[in-house]
Amino acid sequence: MNDAEVLMNPNDLVQYLKKSPEYFTKDDILRFCEENDVKMVNFRYVACDGKLKTLNFAISSKEYLDTILSDGERVDGSNLFSFIDAASSDLYVVPRYSTAFMDPFSEVPTLNILCSYYDSTGRPLNSSPEYILRQAETAFKKHTGMEFKCLGELEYYVICEEEALYPGRDQKGYHESGPFCKFEAMRTEAMLMLSRAGGQIKYGHSEVGSFTKDGYYYEQHEIEFLPTSPVFAVEQIIIAKWILRMLGAQYGVEVSFAPKITVGKAGSGLHFHMLAEKNGKNVMIKDGVLSDTAKRMIVGILDVGDAVTAFGNTIPTSYLRLVPHQEAPTYICWGDRNRSVVVRVPLGWTGSTDMAAEANFGLKRKADKLSKQTFEYRVADGSADIYETVACLICGAIHGLGMNGALTKADELYASGNIFNEEYKSFLKTLRQLPTCCSESADILIAKRKIFERDEIFPAGVLEAQAAKLKAFNDQGLSDRILGDAKAFSELVEKFIHVA
Repeated sequence: MNDAEVLMNPNDLVQYLKKSPEYFTKDDILRFCEENDVKMVNFRYVACDGKLKTLNFAISSKEYLDTILSDGERVDGSNLFSFIDAASSDLYVVPRYSTAFMDPFSEVPTLNILCSYYDSTGRPLNSSPEYILRQAETAFKKHTGMEFKCLGELEYYVICEEEALYPGRDQKGYHESGPFCKFEAMRTEAMLMLSRAGGQIKYGHSEVGSFTKDGYYYEQHEIEFLPTSPVFAVEQIIIAKWILRMLGAQYGVEVSFAPKITVGKAGSGLHFHMLAEKNGKNVMIKDGVLSDTAKRMIVGILDVGDAVTAFGNTIPTSYLRLVPHQEAPTYICWGDRNRSVVVRVPLGWTGSTDMAAEANFGLKRKADKLSKQTFEYRVADGSADIYETVACLICGAIHGLGMNGALTKADELYASGNIFNEEYKSFLKTLRQLPTCCSESADILIAKRKIFERDEIFPAGVLEAQAAKLKAFNDQGLSDRILGDAKAFSELVEKFIHVA
């Protein structure tokens, strides 16, 4: 990392140590803490509920800090994961130095650091979400010789008491500015905090959803990230959720990532853009058009897309968002710039002229401009078990790259326009549909389990435990049962308002 990159990087440790996080060592962390009077260290890790957990350490000596950084600490796995038995529940949480960042909310200098789980033998816990994702990433590289990269789009609602001043317009909040956008300042504050924590953010904006109900105002926002390695892509979303909720508490408002807030209003998704790189080059485009590699990956993800809902859409209200004639998908197909499909191929600067030169009187772009092309899985939502969801998508990509007839299948599943237009009526009859409830999602996961168990990515017990958890909701026919029942819908939303 050169001096200019250090200067532009907002992470406190990068600024001080003058090196990229992936090169942080234990000695770097010790020196930073000692020379910056760090008084507390927090170990952070994700449990099966998807939320960030915390173990606090008051630093009494350099020797003690060295010990916890070297050895980690014991935790009770049975209270973190439902499938771990209390009789043999001890696990280790071991810090990963590259994830260290200063806590933006603590009144005393406090270092946060993300951890990995290890079992009693000192091996990585093969059922932990982070390890499952690492296994998937490794398998992708082994089978393809390529690197898998992805980014998330995190949508959320801010909920506050209704205000009369500069009211927002119903379902017209997309890219709104203040003062009509009430919580732009909160969003930008979160983005700055997340950048200091190491997050690589593409942009933030207000989203479509804005409405009033029962004296409360609901305003939807989105933060989108840059393409990175899968584990980093997931963990910056998890940290972003934590930061947004902490800020919400300070602002005196609620922040919700729930998939559905009320009937007839925009739900919140958690979309994932994906790409593959070979020798550092994006291979989603060839000769100016979508490559065969991209199409094979898309077909594989479509083939498992219904099963991915078992980790990407984990609560009953998830399936109240996945309804026809909305921007959320229901039929398993793909298309360009089409928001009603499972996989969308967005604009990727492939067919454009040099727009900057046109806009800026002759400014020329770099001749070696890298491709930004991605494709987007649009089904998952804020209830997602994020590590496992991305691992499933990688499994699907591997599956597609090895699938016979994948390119023919890609042609068969392609929709060039709005699939709910009359011209697509016969096309829809040929398509599979996404699950309509958690119970159905569980059945599909088990039916397709071999794709996820390949290369020992998902342990059998994890898949079975997830299916059992989904089945326990007993939500078959839920949408029909509560249709038109505003009270039942509201009670269900409230139950899952702070999921994941």
